[in-house]
Amino acid sequence: MPIVKQQARAPEDHAAVRDALAGVAPLIQPDAFQIFKAKRHPEPGTAVPSDAAEDRGHVLTRSFSGPAGTREYKLYVPSAYDGQPLPLVVMLHGCTQNADDFAAGTQMNALAESQPCFVVYPTQSQSANVSKCWNWFKPGHQRRGQGEPSIIAGVTNEVIETYQVDTRRVYVAGLSAGGAMAAVMADTYPELYAAVGVHSGLPLGAAHNLPSALAVMKGGTAGRGQRRSRPAHAAPTPKIPSIVFHGDADSKVHPCNGDQLVAAFSGGDSMPNSTTQQGQVPGGRSYTRRLFNERHGIATCEQWIVHGAPHAWSGGSSAGSYTDVKGPDASKEMLRFFLTHAKTV
Repeated sequence: MPIVKQQARAPEDHAAVRDALAGVAPLIQPDAFQIFKAKRHPEPGTAVPSDAAEDRGHVLTRSFSGPAGTREYKLYVPSAYDGQPLPLVVMLHGCTQNADDFAAGTQMNALAESQPCFVVYPTQSQSANVSKCWNWFKPGHQRRGQGEPSIIAGVTNEVIETYQVDTRRVYVAGLSAGGAMAAVMADTYPELYAAVGVHSGLPLGAAHNLPSALAVMKGGTAGRGQRRSRPAHAAPTPKIPSIVFHGDADSKVHPCNGDQLVAAFSGGDSMPNSTTQQGQVPGGRSYTRRLFNERHGIATCEQWIVHGAPHAWSGGSSAGSYTDVKGPDASKEMLRFFLTHAKTV
């Protein structure tokens, strides 16, 4: 899914780039190559969930324009909305995906019916990235008030200004390149979002160009631990509640990236686990769930390691791309986690 528009290369460089990209294309794919196709069907013998809730609300297509550019977005308004303040979930798709595909795969709109909330899907344009990936690995898109973070924040604020949104309960989540961008949003606009969900993504500052992005996707250390420069007078960025999903058989984005995200969100590598739980989806995958910084039974950081899962949205529907129907329901767990966290006034 996830990926990247790069500068034109000399013809003699093409073969080297193609080789370097083998196996990691879904997160940062250069213009010249389309070497990874979205998988839209379950493995043979995999049952499609039959108990998915129906989305009975309506979808609106809008666009936002700001100094950094224009992006379309889809907004799901639940049928229960009647002018009352509702939570808002911002969903950032992966490479090669779009709003409709991501909504179908995650089934977040159906959940928004059972637990009423708005869901907005900003859409990356192909002119900004040939594979429609959010440009998470470029410094110009890792800073507040610039690039794609300013556009996504603009979309978020436009929905807030147009509808009755409970501004204490605004959340952002994403898959792969979208997950990496969700981590950027949590860091650059912490006052806007009450919690963040990252699925199969990478930590902020892990990459600053295409080569470093390829390296960290493979599990390398390029850029790890580095941070964007901040003004000397800037206050430390507050950490916001976070939930991280990653398959331990992900061959596109190495699972160590999930560990790095959790270390950043929970306060560091030395932070002990408050609780570790083991689970099993009936007829599906096993998983390990770790809860960090628990207070009064509520964790401020959760890590879900889905055993045997590939680079795909856990528990998603085969109606969308990059989904793994065998895993625990990431959408349900993210929304459950989100709704336990609200900003204080």
